[in-house]
Amino acid sequence: MTTAPLFPGFDGLMTLSRREGVDIRPTLLRVLTDLYVQARSHSPDEERQFVELTSRLIEQVDDATRAAVRARLAIYPGTPLKTMIQLGLKPAHPNDPVPLADKIAVAGPERAARAPTDAALRMASNLSMQPKDAAEISELFFSADGPERAAILHNLDDTPLKASARIPEHRARRALHILEMAAFASDAENFALELGEALILPSLIAAKVTSDPGGEPLACAMKALSTPSPIFQRILLFLNPEFGTSVQKVFRISRMYERLTERSALVMISAWRGSSMALARAKYRPTLYDDERQRARWAPGERRPAVQPASAPGVRAGTDKAGR
Repeated sequence: MTTAPLFPGFDGLMTLSRREGVDIRPTLLRVLTDLYVQARSHSPDEERQFVELTSRLIEQVDDATRAAVRARLAIYPGTPLKTMIQLGLKPAHPNDPVPLADKIAVAGPERAARAPTDAALRMASNLSMQPKDAAEISELFFSADGPERAAILHNLDDTPLKASARIPEHRARRALHILEMAAFASDAENFALELGEALILPSLIAAKVTSDPGGEPLACAMKALSTPSPIFQRILLFLNPEFGTSVQKVFRISRMYERLTERSALVMISAWRGSSMALARAKYRPTLYDDERQRARWAPGERRPAVQPASAPGVRAGTDKAGR
C-alpha cells in the first residue's frame, strides 16, 4: 500500500520546474515551505517527502529565494536536519528555543553584482506561460484546498509570470453592476456568462469559478475587476446562499480578499485563459500522414460468386429437344 503524498497535486509543478521556458522553481520552493511550516509537527514520512521535494530546488533557485526560505525555516522548530545542513543553519540545542541562523555574508565591493538593465527588468517581468503550463497551474489551483490556494496566490505576486492586462475601468463598472444584480437574484448562469465576457474567460472556466464551493476563484475574478470589498462580500453571500451559513468561511474569504493583490489575481486570470488554449490544441490535434491507415478497420475481401452472371449461357424459353 502506497503512502499518500504530503502535497497532493504538486507533481504538475514538479514537471514544470524541469521544463524549459518559465522558471517557476522559486515559486514552487516558497509554496512548499509555506505549506510545511503551517503545521506544528510532521510524521517521519511527511518530513522525508519534504526533504526529497526541496533538496534539489534549494540548489537550483536564486540567492534571494534561498535566503527567504532560509529565514522562514530558521524560526520553525520542526525543520528537518538535512534541510538545516543544506541551508547552513545551526541545529537546535537544549538551551536554544529555536534554531539560530548564521549571518548571511555580504559580498564585498569587488564582488558586487552588476545592476540589471531596464530591458532585463522588463523581460524578467513579462515571461509568458505556455498553454500546457497554464493548464497545469489552473488544475493545481482548483484541486487544492483553502490554505494551499492562499499560499499559491500569495506566491504568484513574486513570480516573473506575465499577468493579463487590467480590465478597463468603464468595462469593469458595467460588469460589476450586472454581476451584482445577478448575484442578488441567485442567477448563477447569467453571472457566469457576464463574468466570462468581462474577463475574456471560456464558458467552462467561468462556470467553474462561479460554482466553486471554496470561494477563492471567485475572489480572484472579483479582484481582477477591482471590486470593492463590500460589493464582493454581498456577491459572495447572495450568489450562493449556502455559503453564507458558515460565518467562519465568509470571514476567511473576506480576509483573504483584502490581502490578495491585483497582480496575483491577474496572473491567475492569465493561467485560466491559457488553459483553454491547451484544451483547444488537444481537441484539434494535427492529422498525421498515417492516421487514416491506422484507424481503418480490417475487412475481409468480398467473395466472388462461383458463376459470374454473364458467364452461363442463357436458357431460351419455348424450345423443344430438337432446338425448335
